[in-house]
Amino acid sequence: MKLRRSRRSKRGRIEIIPMIDVMFFLLATFMLTSLAMQRLDAVRINLPQGHAQQLSQDKPLTLSVNEANQVFINQQAVRLDQVTPTIARLLRPDANVVVAADDHASHGVVVQAMLAARAAGAEHFLVAVHRE
Repeated sequence: MKLRRSRRSKRGRIEIIPMIDVMFFLLATFMLTSLAMQRLDAVRINLPQGHAQQLSQDKPLTLSVNEANQVFINQQAVRLDQVTPTIARLLRPDANVVVAADDHASHGVVVQAMLAARAAGAEHFLVAVHRE
């Protein structure tokens, strides 16, 4: 009669496939989250380089001028003569107006848009720059 040894101790194995599944899930989650954080409906402009502090307001009033010298208020195209009534309608008391002008936009158009905003009651202007 042959006696068998009692159970041999088996070495544990680390299964990698569940870890790969979790990593792909996390990758997909972070990719979708980062896309949701992007402002895809914004006016496309090339901002000048500079150092600036982060804005504390959630949704400031934005006055944009693109390379073709078109004026936008909160991503809506307006003519230069419509800037004053539009900003007067949207401006809250003591609110900042963010001026986002393209690097190649005409200086005169930007200044005229800012003067029209000032005529509408805007007192505080912030200039948007691209962080280095």
